[in-house]
Amino acid sequence: MQIDDTLLDKLAKLSMLEIASNEKENLKGHLKEVLEFVDRLNEMDLKDVELKSGLKTPLREDEVIHDLQISKDVLAHAPKAEEGYFIVPKIIET
Repeated sequence: MQIDDTLLDKLAKLSMLEIASNEKENLKGHLKEVLEFVDRLNEMDLKDVELKSGLKTPLREDEVIHDLQISKDVLAHAPKAEEGYFIVPKIIET
């Protein structure tokens, strides 16, 4: 995949980041290295690879906890909250 200015501008817009014009060439080089690394990983043949450890992720039952005090404590740290919900700026542009 070719990393050009058009793709970099699109990624910057999607990530809501501002990239200085003097940093674009450096960033394109870094992104190219990451993509080359991922391509090398995709080329690996892993069909005969077995996991050596017997470790598994422990599972637990989900518990629903309706604790009004926890909700109030969490919302107390929010910059804006209303009627038990966080108020955030609109980020989707049409």
